[in-house]
Amino acid sequence: MSLLEVKQLTKNFGGLSAVSMVNMQLEDNELVGLIGPNGAGKTTLFNLLTGVYEPSEGSIDLEVEGKKTSLIKQKTYNITAMGLGRTFQNIRLFKDLTVLENVLIGMHEKNKVGTVASIFRTPAYYASEEKMRHEALKLLALFNLESKVKELAKNLPYGEQRRLEIVRALATKPKILFLDEPAAGMNPQETANLTSLIRQIQKEFKITILLIEHDMSLVMDVCERIYVLEYGRMIAHGTPMEIKNNEAVIKAYLGGE
Repeated sequence: MSLLEVKQLTKNFGGLSAVSMVNMQLEDNELVGLIGPNGAGKTTLFNLLTGVYEPSEGSIDLEVEGKKTSLIKQKTYNITAMGLGRTFQNIRLFKDLTVLENVLIGMHEKNKVGTVASIFRTPAYYASEEKMRHEALKLLALFNLESKVKELAKNLPYGEQRRLEIVRALATKPKILFLDEPAAGMNPQETANLTSLIRQIQKEFKITILLIEHDMSLVMDVCERIYVLEYGRMIAHGTPMEIKNNEAVIKAYLGGE
């Protein structure tokens, strides 16, 4: 099976269908885009895939240790533990904690040493804490944030807060990273830096990335495949060139007639 398989996924809110009969597949180590006009259902789809919402219909299956595992009705922390990490359209950092503390929080789920070791502060506990700190510092260095480890997250410039949120998501050691409009609010130079960063993430960590983004140039530049949503329905899927020339996409997303 694919790394992630989505079939006939539907989410209704009262009489409104926010996501309707969506099919999607993600494979190992690929960079996929998800685009569509405002209100198309992109973030709702992300919330379904990461356990924030429960689907009205359909299935979401993740390959875990060679077996197909349903993500339906799984707790969000279980979904994270199985290998799905995400960022949010509106940055959700622990703003009164330091940069380093934000990353360490992301690491704790995968670095448990047991209740007894934690309570009594055994050598195993301190070894685990030191290992996490070392790994966190390495991650922050990759994102040019190593000099900010003691700063409170809320004091970082906007672009650095975006990068920190990505670092925290990577700290959970995901197989799939969902990026929800990471370029939102960035200037052209910051967006160009982000484009390079996304490529670096995939190369460095060899993970699958699903990217929601309004910046079409970014999506077309970095993604191997692109899915297009309109009014909650998938209207197109293909390579950047195929999507760029798709009449339904031009009409729905680019304002064509």
